[in-house]
Amino acid sequence: MTAQTQPALDPSDAGGAAVATDFATTLDDVAAVEGWMTNGQARLLWDSARRVRADGRIVEIGSFRGRSTVVLLRAADASVEVVAIDPHAGNDRGPQEIDGFVDEAARDHEVFLRNLHQAGVRDRVRHVRRMSDEAHAEVADPVDLLYIDGAHRYGPARADIHEWGARVSDGGTMLIHDSFSSIGVTLAIIAELFTGTRWRYVGRSESMTEYRRERLGPKARVANAVHQALELPWFARNVLIKVLITAKLGPLTRLLGHDPSVWPY
Repeated sequence: MTAQTQPALDPSDAGGAAVATDFATTLDDVAAVEGWMTNGQARLLWDSARRVRADGRIVEIGSFRGRSTVVLLRAADASVEVVAIDPHAGNDRGPQEIDGFVDEAARDHEVFLRNLHQAGVRDRVRHVRRMSDEAHAEVADPVDLLYIDGAHRYGPARADIHEWGARVSDGGTMLIHDSFSSIGVTLAIIAELFTGTRWRYVGRSESMTEYRRERLGPKARVANAVHQALELPWFARNVLIKVLITAKLGPLTRLLGHDPSVWPY
C-alpha cells in the first residue's frame, strides 16, 4: 500500500521563514510528508501536545519521516522536551513491511532530518536512533505525553505499552496508532489495557486511541473494559478490509464504506 502523501519537502525552500504555531498551517506544511496519519489524528496529536505542561516531556515511538513529529513539535510549548525514538533501520516502516533494508533505512533517516529542517523544528527534537526497548536509558522521567507508533507486532507493541506506559505521569496521556486496526497492536491493547487499573480509555480518532493515566476502581475498570470492547466490531471490519485488499479484492471494500486504494489506518 502507498502512504497517504507525496514525497518529502525540500529543505532548500525553508528560507528562514518563521515557524508556524497554528494547526491549519502546520497541517498544510506536513501535507507533503509521507506517512499514515489522517487530519483527525493530527488534530488529536496537536491538542494533546498543547496540554503538556511547561518544561514537560513528550516521547514519540516511531517517527518514520517526521509527519507526526512535526505536528508534536509545532504544538508543544518551546520549553517541552520532545524525544523521537526511531532506529530508522528500514523495518516496520508501514503496512506489510517487516524486514529491514539498508537503503530504505538510510533514506528514511535522511528524509526525516530534512523534513524537520524544512518545518523549522530540527533543533527542537532529540532523536534517539534506537529500538524502543533499548532507548529507556536515553530518556528521563516523567513522560507527560507518550505517542506509540512503533513496531505493530504483538510483542513489541505490548512491550511499548507496558514499559513506556509505566513511565507516564499521573494525569498524563498515551496515544496509540493503529489501535483496533492492526491485529498485533489490538491484541496488545486487549492484554494490557482492557482490564488494567491505571489507564482510562478516552476515545479514538480513526485508529489513534487516547488513554489517560488514572487509578481505576472496580466499577471504573468494568466500564473501561466495556468502552474498549465496543470498538471490536470496528476492528473486525478493518481486518476484513485488509484481507480483501491483500487478496486483490479491494473493490469489495467499498461495500464497507472504504476507499480500496488506501490501507485502513
